[in-house]
Amino acid sequence: MSMTTLGEPCVLLKLGEVVLKGRNRELFEMRLRANIKAALKDFPVEIRQRHGVIALFLPAGTGVEVAEAVAKRVSDVPGLVLIHLAWRVAKDPEVVTKAAIELVKDSDEVARKAHFAVRSRRRDKRFPLRSNELDRLVGGAINDTYGLPVSLKNPELTVHIEVDRDEVFLFTGGIAGQGGLPVGSSGRGLVLMSGGIDSPVAAYRMMRRGLRVDFLHFSGIPFTTSESIYKAYALVRNLDKFQGKSRLWVVPFGKAQQSIRASGQDRLAMIAQRRLMLKTAEEVAHRIHAEALVTGDSLGQVSSQTLTNITAQDNAVDLPILRPLIGLDKTEIIAEARRIGTLEISELPDEDCCTLLAPRSAETRAKIEDLKLIEKRLDAEDLASQLADSIRPYRLDADT
Repeated sequence: MSMTTLGEPCVLLKLGEVVLKGRNRELFEMRLRANIKAALKDFPVEIRQRHGVIALFLPAGTGVEVAEAVAKRVSDVPGLVLIHLAWRVAKDPEVVTKAAIELVKDSDEVARKAHFAVRSRRRDKRFPLRSNELDRLVGGAINDTYGLPVSLKNPELTVHIEVDRDEVFLFTGGIAGQGGLPVGSSGRGLVLMSGGIDSPVAAYRMMRRGLRVDFLHFSGIPFTTSESIYKAYALVRNLDKFQGKSRLWVVPFGKAQQSIRASGQDRLAMIAQRRLMLKTAEEVAHRIHAEALVTGDSLGQVSSQTLTNITAQDNAVDLPILRPLIGLDKTEIIAEARRIGTLEISELPDEDCCTLLAPRSAETRAKIEDLKLIEKRLDAEDLASQLADSIRPYRLDADT
């Protein structure tokens, strides 16, 4: 492609759910722009927003490879639904037409003589041609040049033209964004991060709903190795691309598990452990100013996730427990984990602390009264505070 004819490469970002907000829409957009700026801190971009579209301008003379890298990086930022690698040209019908002809020149659709269409949007009404007139002008020129048939209903190639205040943008395709809301627009949460498949997906889903999350991992140390910590770190580092500046906290939980095992309540041990984890997580959440806990529970997936046992776990804490995977089956969760890039890490072997308390026969209908008796013997509230005191922080940055 000739950059002289096509103008300068840039990136257009289309907002999703944010545009449906009312009076507080500006706050969501400010948060989104801040997240985009943070994600692109290594790129020299200028961010401009008009009419629900954010344009990322690169310095003059920047190659298309840099624009492609910018588009790929920003596609991980929640709050955006489409990312377009576009070309910025002068607001002149003749210039636009020549650029459109050049834009499609080397495409597979031209080689295959595929059906095409032109879709114009005139945000600046001062432009001399209406949208339908611009469609006909550019579409006719492409048809004359390459002999492509027109199909307005089912085109294989669509040339998009957006007339803005100072320039015209042209593009043909786009990258799907993450959708949802900007991270940080819905508060802060604390994710109970195991090394399994479910909790990373739960974290991702809550980030898409605007929740900035920290991660809390319970290690079986001193009765297990550090493998689960390395795995949790790798998972959090992968998820960091969606929010940046993620923090991982690790709790050495082995001795507490030993105390639960010594209580002699084998069938209740797993639920008692889950309640102690939640109590510890609540204490940590208060200290880091998180307003909710997040788990990867899916109703009925394992014995600890029956409705009765979930109710017993909710009873352990006052903070709300968010369970974004509650209605998903395992195949749906695995598919999402594969898409966001955590599945391969989750499938690595490690020593999960939960296996230390795996009973021969688990309780599916735990009674809260029985669990409270165990916690009374353990002095669970004080134990949770001690565990929170023992946490070790790991800070992650996307560029480390």
